[in-house]
Amino acid sequence: MKFSDVSVAVAVLVIVLLIIVPLPVVLMDFFLILNIAGSLMIVLITLYVKKTLDFSTYPTVLLIITLFRMALNIAATRLILGNSGDAGQVIKAFGTFVVGDNIVVGLVIFFIIVIMQFIVITKGSERVAEVSARFTLDAMPGKQMAIDADLSSGIINESQAKERRQEVQEEANFYGSMDGASKFVKGDSIMGIIITFINIIGGILIGLLGVGGQVMSFEEVVRVYIVATIGNGICSQISALLVSTATGIIVTRSSTKEGFGRDVMRQMFNQKTLVFYVLAGMLAVLSFIPGLPTIPILLIAASVALWGYYRSKDEKKIQEEQIQDTAETVAAEKRKPESDGFCGVLNLLLSRWSSDTVCCRWWTLPRAETC
Repeated sequence: MKFSDVSVAVAVLVIVLLIIVPLPVVLMDFFLILNIAGSLMIVLITLYVKKTLDFSTYPTVLLIITLFRMALNIAATRLILGNSGDAGQVIKAFGTFVVGDNIVVGLVIFFIIVIMQFIVITKGSERVAEVSARFTLDAMPGKQMAIDADLSSGIINESQAKERRQEVQEEANFYGSMDGASKFVKGDSIMGIIITFINIIGGILIGLLGVGGQVMSFEEVVRVYIVATIGNGICSQISALLVSTATGIIVTRSSTKEGFGRDVMRQMFNQKTLVFYVLAGMLAVLSFIPGLPTIPILLIAASVALWGYYRSKDEKKIQEEQIQDTAETVAAEKRKPESDGFCGVLNLLLSRWSSDTVCCRWWTLPRAETC
């Protein structure tokens, strides 16, 4: 057995143990940071792959990382409610930084992140994956017939045809799997909201009613339990938001020879100069509206106009190169001797008799003159 196969099995076993075995605070911090790092890695991979099939294991990876995040939520809930709100430095830092002195602000930010992930990104990714799976399956017979036609005409050999058929099959399997895997992200968003409410209700019961043996005031409950709950929720939802974004990126990507960054720069910022000049003018007009910040708008407009100026220089250089190439092509065509039809035969015969005359369209001319 290879090490990679064993490591995946061990990782799944550890995730299951996280749900059952209570975690120390130090390990909780380690696994939360590992969760965020893994989510960031997935986003970067989806940005830099050239084809969706280069990351064909993504549906399975999505399932595993969703299960990992849910296990961490359960472990964090156990620490928050059973360890007097102490669930580690990571959750405390997120809760303190986001909430600050206002608990309402923290709750609003948490629900905004959840709603943005659930309604905007997850819903869109789910729909795109569903449509892509349907159209990929519908296009399979046509692709198979095209491969058979190329094989029959000798354009490709048997091994290339086999490779193309396998690629078509893998593409159909990938989008079919993504159609179902997007449901994991949707369910994870719902579970994040439910776990947050459970933690808040449990913290209030433990603190105010003295379920844990110590009665607290409402301010102490907010400081101990609710801040930790919001910190855990935001930490978990940031990771979920990154994975949802990666899901949306990979299902909306089209196969290209270059990476995503180069495609964006080439298709958005290498447009005609008129686009940037018009945009700069519209921003400049927008700066005259009363109440809007003039300086930032004018700075952005100037930056756009400057980029348009550099693009105009590049366009002029490209046009000059095209004109030069065209002129060289025309000159090369003029330098070619006439070699077609009867005139070409006469040119060949006359070149043996004299170097001063050539045949050109039924008459002879000195070589210095053009036809």
